[in-house]
Amino acid sequence: MVSGTAAAPARRKSVSTKRVARPTTVEISNAPESEAEVAPTPAATESFREAVAALAFSYWEARGCQGGSPEADWLRAEQELSAK
Repeated sequence: MVSGTAAAPARRKSVSTKRVARPTTVEISNAPESEAEVAPTPAATESFREAVAALAFSYWEARGCQGGSPEADWLRAEQELSAK
């Protein structure tokens, strides 16, 4: 008999699931599924920014070129143009 010492439990290997090789399929299509997936061209992005800037500037002019927040005007112009 062993006195005062408990035997350590036997260690088991952890059970792992086997990896199953799955066939990979890749669909190649030249047409996007929606317009949202089409990345804007740099020219389109630049023209949008110019339109936002012009509209935000018009908001500032409408206030008599005083007060307001340029950031708020920019965000308002972005929202208005995005909604169109």
